[in-house]
Amino acid sequence: MRLGLALGYWGRGPGTGHLELAREAERLGYHSVWTAEAWGSDAFTPLTWIAAHTSRIRLGTAIAQMAARTPTATAMHALTLDHLSGGRMMLGLGLSGPQVVEGWYGRPFPASPLTATREYVDVVRQVLRREGPVVLDGRFHPHPYAGEDGTGLGRPLKPITHPLRADLPVLLGAEGPGNVAQTARIADGWLPLYWSPLRPGAYDLPDLPTGFMVAPMARAQVCDDVAEGLLPVKAMLGFYIGGMGHATRNFHADLMARMGYEAEARRVQELFARGRREEAVRAVPDAFADEISLTGPRGRIAERLELWRAGPVTDLLVTAPDPATLRVLAELNA
Repeated sequence: MRLGLALGYWGRGPGTGHLELAREAERLGYHSVWTAEAWGSDAFTPLTWIAAHTSRIRLGTAIAQMAARTPTATAMHALTLDHLSGGRMMLGLGLSGPQVVEGWYGRPFPASPLTATREYVDVVRQVLRREGPVVLDGRFHPHPYAGEDGTGLGRPLKPITHPLRADLPVLLGAEGPGNVAQTARIADGWLPLYWSPLRPGAYDLPDLPTGFMVAPMARAQVCDDVAEGLLPVKAMLGFYIGGMGHATRNFHADLMARMGYEAEARRVQELFARGRREEAVRAVPDAFADEISLTGPRGRIAERLELWRAGPVTDLLVTAPDPATLRVLAELNA
């Protein structure tokens, strides 16, 4: 199992110490570093900055939102950064949810998310292969565009720039069983939002191809007080389960329910919707926060790390607040 560093997205301002953490992760032998985006900082610009200050560590987006860019624009980002970094780019994509797609990007959430994802990946791969002009008779991403509101003058194009690698890895963030099954068919890897080594059956995993990456994110912190160390995990879960979706359509809450915490997930949603955010965070069960993270003294983390290694996880993407935790994980995983 390889280690990666997950930096996420910025909060109010640039992520303090992100570059230093990325350089330390490279020094410690981490395989990859990942950036993200929500509705603030984008995923590609910080990753490019990190690329310019590192030389070996792989560079991934976990995730770049599909609604933010057309598939050809995303492919342009990926092939450009792959060239600039000497072939270190990995493209992680995610559909997000209706609240972000419609509320932030101002476009409709696709009526058929699986079809929209499949078409998006198809176009990206056509650009990266550069075997000919991009052509797709698609419902969501037709190339050339042939809608009634178009001019009819569009023609198929292929990228002017020759991609460095036709097989640049494409990974998908997926939560529902159908989406996970499709990911195994069309992508090079899967980016679970949260993963419990105690409950692999919650995702109903299909047979995975050889070399397929399973790369979940997990917060890690070496500390003496487990309950205190779990507070940031519970805060994240409270926000995602309560705030990243609607009461009637929240993929994150649905996943928590499938992982055995349905009543708790609905309670967190209810409290968050009523503006009682601190209570929502407290309502996240310590047990759930604990099983999807690596928190506590070194010995406890060592024991729990064995559970992660025993399953299908190929890459553990660590969200760590300090270099000391990164170093401990590198030592334990050696």
